[in-house]
Amino acid sequence: MLPVLLRVGPMFSDLIGRLNAACARRAPLVVVLFALLCAGCVALSITRLSVTTDTGKMFASDLPWKQRTDEMNRLFPQDDNQLVAIIDSRIPEQGRATARALAAELSKDHEHFEMVSLPGDNPFYNSHGFLFLDKKDLEPLLDSIVSAQPFLGTLAADPSARGLFGALGLIGDGIQAGQGIPSGFNGALDGFADSLTKAAAGHPQDLSWQNLLVGRLAELGSRYEFVVTKPKLDYSSLQPGEGATTAMRKAIDNLEFVKSGQATGSITGEVKLNDEEFSTVAHGMVLGLVVSLVLVALWLILAVHSIRVIVPILLTLISGLLLTTGFAALSVKELNLISVAFAILFVGIAVDFAIQYSVRFRGQRNEDGSMPSLHDALVLTGQESGAQILVASLATAAGFLAFTPTSFIGVAQLGLIAGFGMLIAFLCTMTLLPALLTLFRAKLGKGEPGFTFMAPVDHMLRHKRRKVVGVFALLGVVGVALMPLLKFDADPLHTKNPNTEGMHALHLLEDNPLTTPYFAQLLVPNVQDAAKNAAAFSKLSSVHDVLWLGALVPDDQTDKLAMIEDTASILLPTITVQTPSPAPDAAAIRASALAAAAKLDSVKDQLPAPLEKIRQALNTLSTAPDATLVNASHALTRFLPDQLSMLRTALQPKPITIDNIPDDIRKDYALPDGRQRLTIHPKGQISETPVMHRFVSQLRSVNPDISGPAMEITESANTIVHAFTIAAISALIMIGIILLVVLRRILDAALVMAPLLLSALLTVILIVTVPETLNYANIIALPLLLGVGVSFNIYFVMNWREGIKGPLTSPTARAVLFSALTTATAFGSLATSAHPGTASMGRLLLMSLGCTLICTLFFVPALLPKRPIDEA
Repeated sequence: MLPVLLRVGPMFSDLIGRLNAACARRAPLVVVLFALLCAGCVALSITRLSVTTDTGKMFASDLPWKQRTDEMNRLFPQDDNQLVAIIDSRIPEQGRATARALAAELSKDHEHFEMVSLPGDNPFYNSHGFLFLDKKDLEPLLDSIVSAQPFLGTLAADPSARGLFGALGLIGDGIQAGQGIPSGFNGALDGFADSLTKAAAGHPQDLSWQNLLVGRLAELGSRYEFVVTKPKLDYSSLQPGEGATTAMRKAIDNLEFVKSGQATGSITGEVKLNDEEFSTVAHGMVLGLVVSLVLVALWLILAVHSIRVIVPILLTLISGLLLTTGFAALSVKELNLISVAFAILFVGIAVDFAIQYSVRFRGQRNEDGSMPSLHDALVLTGQESGAQILVASLATAAGFLAFTPTSFIGVAQLGLIAGFGMLIAFLCTMTLLPALLTLFRAKLGKGEPGFTFMAPVDHMLRHKRRKVVGVFALLGVVGVALMPLLKFDADPLHTKNPNTEGMHALHLLEDNPLTTPYFAQLLVPNVQDAAKNAAAFSKLSSVHDVLWLGALVPDDQTDKLAMIEDTASILLPTITVQTPSPAPDAAAIRASALAAAAKLDSVKDQLPAPLEKIRQALNTLSTAPDATLVNASHALTRFLPDQLSMLRTALQPKPITIDNIPDDIRKDYALPDGRQRLTIHPKGQISETPVMHRFVSQLRSVNPDISGPAMEITESANTIVHAFTIAAISALIMIGIILLVVLRRILDAALVMAPLLLSALLTVILIVTVPETLNYANIIALPLLLGVGVSFNIYFVMNWREGIKGPLTSPTARAVLFSALTTATAFGSLATSAHPGTASMGRLLLMSLGCTLICTLFFVPALLPKRPIDEA
């Protein structure tokens, strides 16, 4: 039916004129009906519409790589929806104590947390740490520990400053007897010297016995301690993890070492990042929507100069937005980080229809130049602009709807909502707007409605059209040449606000291959396949390590166990003391400091620099107040008993086999049915796209079934590019078909499409020149470019078909310009967002809009073929 109506232009124009007249006559009824519809849509949106920040939901679940990811999340749910505290501290012991205290506190909070664990503080790793060292590193470490046997024996018997000073005095005795200082002691002596000097100055700091005794072992993992939790999420809240995050932050801030400034606790994890992203996106979208509506009102003042017209436009715009939101609640129910932008897109594009209608309404004149009545002016406006706005809305909707069938759900949702939103905007413009103009008793404008001062430009474009078209054609060629330089970044972390706590914490982990968020995974049927794949992956130049169950079985265990057993036979009897001496008082500490200082004084000419600093500090401490001595004793030996206990445990490991790995560790690597998970960590700055692509490409050469974040990023990029390629082609075809049906001439359809393609190529030039990297958030500029470009071009081409002279002096040019300015205002508000993805979306939308406007105002008038009336 619609194509038939469109073919009979006068009949259809008359039909819209009658519709406008009917709405004007029954204006109160129309307004009441729309008010009821809007109220219903608001209620519907509140009860049924939600927003998710889960970037994984922006892609179709039937994609092979998405299925592998979802399967991995299902099989290993402990890795999904985590909230993680990262503890950074001055010394490792403070970090461990802080993490343990935090875990103990959170474990009591059953309201907010399902599970709490300390992955870096596991008894299995604590008792088998020596076995994971290479033999070449293990041997000198054990030798240095053995050489410290007398020293450690003294400390085990008396784990206090008294025992420490007594042990330091033994070094003086050894030097007096002509014995040298063991080379393995140098690092420990430096540590003692620094700590004693600070304690003597009245600024005691906890001493790290872990760094002094087993520093090489301590370097195996990350410098950070992690408390990993599974929070209970409140999905009725816009930020489901907010309660758990608040509880965790409160617990962290109340910890001893955090209060004293010796440790810090940062919160990150999927839950934290999603909540933060929703907060920044929602804030940016709401603020952008409010700002854009305010600024749109200001532009409307310049466009139509009448409050009686501006208010109806804004009310029509708001009504259309509410109706579109109601449609979103019915059709998609859950918005994502891209489709949530539909509101600003609606304001930016739908306002064009209302401006086109209102500007032409204000410029209505009878044939004799007199002003028609309000009723007649509305009928004339409907007849004049209705068909053009309908074609523009259909073509714009087609541009959006072309993205609906794609696998990129984020834009598919946006396309569906915005596509139907354009049809809703058309209906509102043709029904509610005339009714509101009637109720507000809108006045017609005085003077010429167009830009009369643009007549010389019109003349120049028409008479130098070949040169103008040639310049634009050259720019188009440049755009084609620059297309290979377009870069696409699918990393979702790059579109998040880098200044949030979650992102700050995440960046702490990127440089360590063992904690980087950019890793890959593989699920294989059994241990044999796991070993085969692990060996193959380990040979790749881009792979740092491969973690799997078999990787927890150390190499050369027989030799290492023998070395450790030899050390234990010498050391354990010395450091295993059933009843250590009780804590000394200040007098005992002072006496010990005096005795040790005297022994070192007797050989001070032979002391190396660290021991000389120790001698001076001991002399100072021997005369210090009691409180200074007690505080020094506490700081110097606070973590000594725990470290001696861990050393005793580490010296008594058992052989490790795949079968005796504890279940709490096994569950991260193996499934009950025997399937094995491999986790592959990369080398290099993996957040850089070329490095990531090389990493994933090499892994695929071994096994194409990998999953994990690195694969997700590269595959999502391929999915997005493919989706936009197919959708863009489909959109152009559908728009072309609509134009051919309506305009019925290939030439006229080409006159609309050519500027559309040219504006895309000009946008390419800007993207490469600025430069602006494409990402999954800002790539929605493409459907917008199609929608706005088609609308603007159709108005000019259809005016040309109707014999209107001077495109730039016509009311259409005025409407197009102010429509573009209002649209730019809406998108410009996005560009100021604190969310990088939203901001990049705003910037790219402004670029594409600018290119579209240039092509519409300057290329289209030059491109339109000359008619006999143009020569007059």
